[in-house]
Amino acid sequence: MLNESIKSLLAALLGAFALPSFAALNILACEPEWGALAQELGGDKVSIYNATNAFQDPHHVQAKPSLLARARNADMVVCTGSQLEIGWLPILQQQAGNPKIQSGQPGYFEAAQFVRMLEVPTSVDRSLGDVHPGGNPHIQTDPRNIGLVAAGLAKRLAEVDPANSSFYQGNYKTFAERWKTAVLNWERQAAPLKGMNIVVHHKAFVYLESWLGLQEIAALEPKPGVEPTSAHLSVVLAQLQKQPARTVIRAAYSDGRGSEWLAERAKIPAVMLPFTVGGSERAKDLFGLFDDTVQKLLSTLK
Repeated sequence: MLNESIKSLLAALLGAFALPSFAALNILACEPEWGALAQELGGDKVSIYNATNAFQDPHHVQAKPSLLARARNADMVVCTGSQLEIGWLPILQQQAGNPKIQSGQPGYFEAAQFVRMLEVPTSVDRSLGDVHPGGNPHIQTDPRNIGLVAAGLAKRLAEVDPANSSFYQGNYKTFAERWKTAVLNWERQAAPLKGMNIVVHHKAFVYLESWLGLQEIAALEPKPGVEPTSAHLSVVLAQLQKQPARTVIRAAYSDGRGSEWLAERAKIPAVMLPFTVGGSERAKDLFGLFDDTVQKLLSTLK
């Protein structure tokens, strides 16, 4: 009896440590929105690790040893591109020694290649601040862009992992149908926002503005990537006396002191938008991200 019990225990232990019947595709997502999208499309066929979170400025990330280890073992990297990650991703690619994730390889995916870029500069000069040659990289604030990227990512997943091609395409079809319905619903809800004047902390919402018809009249940063100064905040406040705004908005990762200072003196609400998945309690996934974004903007009309 004892021997049988020992055999059963050993069998259970061996089963607990047995390798799964398939190897998940290891994906390193540069930003949480792309990790969430890859999860929607990849399901249990993928293992996602997000290099950043909603409370980190994606422009300024350290290529830490932990990220290097993830890059070394990644089958894919899924990033925004348009040089958003220029300060840290190339370091990971170079030091990881992983041919799968090098630029130009199927395992290197840039979301920006699948959308129409806005604010593409005619010239680039560092004196202008943190300006991106390929255009404003914050494409995830327009859900229509998410849909376009999803189509491209599903095809790329199938290319990298052809054995599960039909699985990825099936998940994409399901997601695309749900997403289309959700976008139409958000647009109906957000209709009262059209034409609303806003002030932004960082020029991170141009795609959101294009989608909902918001009018950006000022930015708290004197130049993109340069934190607000007292002098510039005073200029913006004076501007609002002539051209009022309904609200001042910032991303979850931005310092709130500048927007709170302006909101108090201009007598308008300051709103922190999640900006990406995980940026608020409600923004647990891509659908929650836009549910919360639209509702927070609508709250400024009350």
